Amino acid sequence: LKYPEKYFYASQYTNDNNWKAHYYGTANEIISERPDITHFTAGLGTTGTFIGTSRRLKEFNPEVKVISLQPDLALHGLEGWKHLETAIVPGIYDPTVADGNIEISTARAYEIMKQIYHQSGLLLSPSSAANISGALQIANQIEEGVIVTVLPDNADRYSEVINKII
Repeated sequence: LKYPEKYFYASQYTNDNNWKAHYYGTANEIISERPDITHFTAGLGTTGTFIGTSRRLKEFNPEVKVISLQPDLALHGLEGWKHLETAIVPGIYDPTVADGNIEISTARAYEIMKQIYHQSGLLLSPSSAANISGALQIANQIEEGVIVTVLPDNADRYSEVINKII
């Protein structure tokens, strides 16, 4: 760069402030709103949301189960998500944090986008629908609990996908 003092490269894949933002922000909001949480799940992209939120939730209550989500295939349609077996693993990722991992198919995320739109009129992004898919899978495996996930983005940038499936 011609003027390096004028620019800052955030390096979201290696910057500890990524996961710390969720440790101090997202997790504390969840604890405040749902102190009865039993399960947390989120997709892996930069991995900051999952790692930071999960670390704080585990400190709050070690019994909270944290389950990471990732695409089931290397070639997938879940923008922002990483298939960690075939991707460059973010420097902030810590594989010891997750209690489990669920693979999500793009097709299933698209089905959920369509279903939620027809039931409620709510437009979801593929990654938000994929997080809901993971939460639903957990719900089908437990008898009771409080499952929390995040909807990381809205549908504004996905009109091509939405128009094809809805």
